[in-house]
Order: sequence, then C-alpha cells, then structure tokens
Amino acid sequence: MLFGKRIVVVLPAYNAELTLRQTYAEIPHAYIDEVLLVDDGSVDRTADVARSLGIPTIVHAKNLGYGGNQKTCYRAALERGADVVVMLHPDYQYTPKLLVAMASLVAVGQYDVVLGSRVLSDGALAGGMPKYKYVANRVLTLFQNLLLGKKLSEYHTGYRAFSRRVLETLPLLENSDDFVFDNQMLAQIAYFGFSIGEVSCPAKYFAEASSIDFRRSLVYGLGVLRTSLQFRMAKCGLGRARIFAADGARLTVREPAPAAAARD
Repeated sequence: MLFGKRIVVVLPAYNAELTLRQTYAEIPHAYIDEVLLVDDGSVDRTADVARSLGIPTIVHAKNLGYGGNQKTCYRAALERGADVVVMLHPDYQYTPKLLVAMASLVAVGQYDVVLGSRVLSDGALAGGMPKYKYVANRVLTLFQNLLLGKKLSEYHTGYRAFSRRVLETLPLLENSDDFVFDNQMLAQIAYFGFSIGEVSCPAKYFAEASSIDFRRSLVYGLGVLRTSLQFRMAKCGLGRARIFAADGARLTVREPAPAAAARD
C-alpha cells in the first residue's frame, strides 16, 4: 500500500512472452499490492509465463483489441479492491521503476490521473522512437492542447495511473476497443474535470517492444483528431458524442474479490 491506498498494477498483454519476466522483475513489489495481467488472445506463451510468475491472469478467448483489453484490466482491478490502478505495458518499453512515483501522486490526492511522459525530457528520441512518430506526437499534442484547453506534454503515452473514482466515473464502455481508446479516455478525463499530472519517463524502442505500423498509426491519428473535435463540440453545446455522455455506459463491477484469488 501507499498512503493507505491499495495499489494494483495492470498489464494489458499481447504476445509479451519475451519481455514479461524482465518487466515483472523490476516492479517494486514492496509497494504494490497486486499485479494483474490480461492476455488479449496472444499466440505465444504469454499466459503460461504469467502464471509461472504467480501473476493472476485473465485470458481473452479471442483478441478484443487494445481498448478492449484495458476495459477488462480496469474492471478486474476495481473488483479486486484497487484504490489506485496503474497501467504498465509488459513489453518493457516503459520502466517499472516509476510505478511508486506515479501511484503516490494519485494516492495522496495530488492528481486524479498521472501520465508517464516520454517528451518531458529526451526519453522518446533517445529511446529510439521513430522520428515520424515523434513529429506526429508533437503535432497531435499541440492540436489537442488547443481544443481541450490543456497544457500536457503528450497525450499518447501508454503509462498511466488512475484513481478509483476516475475509473468508476468515466463512460469507458462507450470508447473504442482499438488504440484510440487511450486518447478517448484522456479526453473524457478532461471533459469530466479530473486533474492530470505528468512525470518524465524514459522509453525504449526495440524489436520485442510492441508498436503499431504506419497504417494503424494513421488510423489512430485520425481518431485522435475526431475525438478532439467531438470534445470541443460537446463543450460548445453543438452535440455530444456518447463518449462524453453523463449517462454513458460505465464498467460493471462486482463486489471486490478476495485479494489472493487468481482468475483465469
């Protein structure tokens, strides 16, 4: 626990067999109450490796997409009594060493959401981020800051910590099951008035780290533009997309399960 809050780390996994052990080994377990992995229909031995490490593991019978994976992650974490949930990719792109710093900022109530930013320092390019992705990141971030009225250094990191209240409040089930889920979620966080903090985070880009190709990056970028325009239209009273609906579909959460119970 941190400051009396139960901390759960969720690992949305897809074909992470080669990097999972290294990621898990660097998690500061003394401060983390539980680590939970959701395997999104991997075709490698991700689930087997997770179970061998003693990680409670949920397996999707078929691939539901990155957003669909996160929906399962957050629902399961809430059911297991999490006060703070941190999403960490098991592909070792982001360092687990920042888990305590990010979770602490949420646990003490400083921020509702904390992002691990790759561009507050030299983390992105120094870690090998392709230049076209870096340029796209900066352009999209500028566009979103203008439309969302924020001053974030980036909107596209996959390293995030959330309070329980955020995950219970946002209409997450209205979001896409694809990669744009991440961006829709940040737009929702801004729309519903939650606070966002950032910490500088180094990142690594290598063969085993997950990454989307140019075509899917383009689809994601167009989704980001659409989400930002939907946000501004909703704020101006020119219509409201379901992702910003106060009565939108939220995660359905059962009573918290016993902490020691594993699920497959």
